[in-house]
Amino acid sequence: MPSDRHAAGAPPLPGSHERIQRRKNRAALVSVASNSFLVAAKLLVGFLIGSVSVISEAIHSGVDLVAAAIALYSVRTSSKPADAGHPFGHGKIENISGTIEALLIFAAAGWIIYEAAGKFIRPEPLDAPLLGAAVMLVSCLTNIFVSRMLFRVGRETDSVALVADAWHLRTDVWTSFGVMAGLGIIWIGQRLLPGVDLSWIDPVCAIGVAVLIIKAAYDLTRQAARDLMDASLPPAEEAYIRQSVEAERRIVNGYHALRTRKAGHFRFIEFHIQVDPLMSVADSHALTQKLCRAIQARIPNATITIHVEPCAGECSPVCREGCLVPEDEKPHTGEPR
Repeated sequence: MPSDRHAAGAPPLPGSHERIQRRKNRAALVSVASNSFLVAAKLLVGFLIGSVSVISEAIHSGVDLVAAAIALYSVRTSSKPADAGHPFGHGKIENISGTIEALLIFAAAGWIIYEAAGKFIRPEPLDAPLLGAAVMLVSCLTNIFVSRMLFRVGRETDSVALVADAWHLRTDVWTSFGVMAGLGIIWIGQRLLPGVDLSWIDPVCAIGVAVLIIKAAYDLTRQAARDLMDASLPPAEEAYIRQSVEAERRIVNGYHALRTRKAGHFRFIEFHIQVDPLMSVADSHALTQKLCRAIQARIPNATITIHVEPCAGECSPVCREGCLVPEDEKPHTGEPR
């Protein structure tokens, strides 16, 4: 009478794990390189022309650089196999890095607002605003390219850290565009309206940058912290797990106690199934292996634990919801199956 606990994790195809890891590492390295360039360029131009909005964008890119470095470290660490000290692997480091990145963004936004408020109260004329607009245009184009790559690789490899980094850069695209527009207006105003002081536009743009940064940080915190709290897998994935079990209703009499969680790009799934009490241990093991393969075909990087129980014909309340025995085949015990 089988009552064993079977666990399985589909081994990756030969070389597939290494290819995925190389893609993630390359994407993170590109992000580090591009952000390093943008930080240097924005700081140089910002101090050169005295623009708080350009300097605020340099700080924003500096936060993106730190985030990219954290993402690079986390994607390398998360791929390490489970060990004695980390029996469930290192996947959650991506969620931790995403949370740290979000907190860094909050801090940067506070600094930008503080500096911009001072400039708004005591505005100063800008030198060569067109130069600032030009570096913002370069920032927009660079971050559009890099963020698209990070989104693609992050979603294809299910990397929380890379997707978080992509959102950082996507936010930087819009903030850089806003600063570029503000500097462009100041430049036009200096040419067409020489007697009108438009320098207040610069700190206003900086504050607008900070507001958008705070919104992005809030979204990232909520996304990263969700998996840290061991929230269930998305409804679509849980529905597929149920479908996979129910597809074996000819052998499986019922199932219950489905529990799921996620750590980085790794999934952990466990549930109980009920089978004929006379099924052999060998047959029950083969059944759990078949279920694991079916689930992992759609949900990769999943560790699945299945507890096999004998079905005595009288369901307890906990297993009635997952009962798969046809109504006309249920024993007449006076209790609903």
